[in-house]
Amino acid sequence: MKRKHVVVDGSNIATEGRAAPSLAQLDDAVRALLAEYPYEHATVVVDATFGHRIDAKEHKGYEEAALNGELVTPPAGAIGRGDAFVLQIADRATADVFSNDSFQEFHGQYPWLFDEGRLIGGKPVPNVGWVFVLRAPVRGPTSRRSVRDARKTTTTTTTTTAAKKEPAKQKAAPLKTPKPVAKSVSKASLAPAPTAKTTEPRPRRRRSTAHGEPINDQMVYAAFVVDHPVGAVVDGVVDRFSSHGAYVHVGEAQCYVPLRELGDPPPRSAREVLNLGETRPFTVQRFDPVRRGIDVVPVGGRLAKSESGRNVAQAVAIATGTTNHAIDAEEAPVSPAAKKAAKRKAPAKRKAAAKKAPAKRKAAAKKKAPAKRKAAKRKAPAKRKAAKRKAPAKRKAAKRKAPAKRKAAKRKAPAKRKAAKCKAPAKRKAAKRKAPAKRKAAKKRAPAKKR
Repeated sequence: MKRKHVVVDGSNIATEGRAAPSLAQLDDAVRALLAEYPYEHATVVVDATFGHRIDAKEHKGYEEAALNGELVTPPAGAIGRGDAFVLQIADRATADVFSNDSFQEFHGQYPWLFDEGRLIGGKPVPNVGWVFVLRAPVRGPTSRRSVRDARKTTTTTTTTTAAKKEPAKQKAAPLKTPKPVAKSVSKASLAPAPTAKTTEPRPRRRRSTAHGEPINDQMVYAAFVVDHPVGAVVDGVVDRFSSHGAYVHVGEAQCYVPLRELGDPPPRSAREVLNLGETRPFTVQRFDPVRRGIDVVPVGGRLAKSESGRNVAQAVAIATGTTNHAIDAEEAPVSPAAKKAAKRKAPAKRKAAAKKAPAKRKAAAKKKAPAKRKAAKRKAPAKRKAAKRKAPAKRKAAKRKAPAKRKAAKRKAPAKRKAAKCKAPAKRKAAKRKAPAKRKAAKKRAPAKKR
């Protein structure tokens, strides 16, 4: 061995083939290693918890070895614990390492572990003693990750160092003197250099206007509002589709068909109901005086609540510019005829509500009836069970009473029989006495009849 120093991973060697570390096994291994290899210095490193894990009989020997400097422990809270401390000592002292560990998490930091002879392993063999062998660290996922991280760190450090050196080089470089310009310049050199064609995409044409921008021209919008009030039917041509509906052209005016008005429930897209370029009748639904928008729905579609009074007035006012933009529909005068019509409709609504009430009650009663029947069915088994429980009790009571009645009847029967027997002889005697008298009378009468 060229190296004269060895660092021993004491915690690893003391635990080889054992569940708990042994100070005696560590001492035997170090003595056998020094006897086989000519090392002049040996540093034995153990974990900070080594003294708490060994047998209680070895505590005194451990304390003496630590005081004499024969055992070295890493500082408390050291990252990597004893392994990092072992490799750091070996790296500074250019020493060999005696351990059965591969130190995979440190392969990127200490590549000399793969040098021949730097890592020595050993095991105790029964009846032979300690046997030592040169080792090569085992590679694995942890090893590859450690090497990869080390490369990244090295690359970053190199780039940072190069960036710091470049400004110094630039300052040291001498300034180049400009070359004299020739007096005769050709026309070709004065021509502008051809510029490369830009590959930027052409801006997409905006199909929908931003919030607040007018959709229709002022005069077109005003003419449409005057000619086609809310509820009017117009023929529109489907121009294009949007994410929430479609746009329709009625003459020069551009109208919008909301998706929610194309069906109940609304379709996923207006393409399912409308065809591009087709002409269909639409009903004017509402106006948007601020943006000069016109909403229409297919004929037969739902109409929003009447906004004609306010919207038409605002549309005409904005188109002509004669009045303010805000006109409150609640302040508009209501005609007496409209009030009378509203009063006439109110009784009709009440009658309709009264007619619907009995129907609702019947429906509610029908719904409740099955519930009551179910409840009665549920109670019926309970009543039957209770009746069955009571029936045996009644039968038992009846059986108990029956013998008593029978006994009383038996007691009364002999008395009646005796009374009957007593009366029978008397009746018989009376009958016998009467019988001769009847017979005598009959004999006396009989001769008279013969004559």
